[in-house]
Amino acid sequence: MNKKKARTVVSLAHTKARQAGSMDRIRPQTAMVLTAGLGKRMRPLTAVTPKPLIEVCGKPIVDYGLDRLKAAGLTQVVLNTHYLPDQIREHAVRYRGLDLAISDETDALLDTGGGIRKALPLLGTDPFYLLNGDSFWIEGARPNLAWLSESWNGDIMDILLLLSPTVGAVGYEGPGDFLFGPEGALKRRPEKRIAPYVYAGAAIIHPRVFDNAPQGAFSLNLLFDQLIEQGRLHGVRMDGTWLHVGTPEAVRDAEFAIGESAA
Repeated sequence: MNKKKARTVVSLAHTKARQAGSMDRIRPQTAMVLTAGLGKRMRPLTAVTPKPLIEVCGKPIVDYGLDRLKAAGLTQVVLNTHYLPDQIREHAVRYRGLDLAISDETDALLDTGGGIRKALPLLGTDPFYLLNGDSFWIEGARPNLAWLSESWNGDIMDILLLLSPTVGAVGYEGPGDFLFGPEGALKRRPEKRIAPYVYAGAAIIHPRVFDNAPQGAFSLNLLFDQLIEQGRLHGVRMDGTWLHVGTPEAVRDAEFAIGESAA
């Protein structure tokens, strides 16, 4: 799919969402940031520091996401902890401008899906933002969290993902994750093929998707696949540049990109 056609598909999906029936439009009031992972690919930097607290341009990675949430008007945010949890807790106390609650996974790492499920009592019953604690973006002309909120339509979707084009993403060399289907619904990349879009680590999720979710540890990808079958996993194309900071080398790439954007 070429870029012009991809933008047309995304714009059409957003227009149809605005026109769709009663349209369950809710601006998220809470968020969860995933900060419990082991950060194995980031070693040796993560030997003594959790990956979300690794600094890029003198600022912990997680703070880029927290700052975006604060700018979007949120106050209630949940962080989960497992690896080096005391450092995450201490950082939550020091960070100003958000009420940061902790969902403790010290006894057992629950993966992305299980971690969110455990934190649901802290997130409420309405759709909430989800951010990965180890990736962020250089904002474009349109704030991406606001774009997600404007594009949300609970009548036709249960999860809405922020997607980055694989071309132009900093620190990402994979084959992509998703293709757009009719009206903005997402499809998985076919096996042994490449896809034009990758999940950029930000989403809006309705808690109802966890009603029949398994207990214990499981990946959020399990729910993605279930919703794809139902046509209820949707996406929007982000505005700006996604920074995938997965390795020590990617830290340098992200710092260069930030420097270039500020020049």
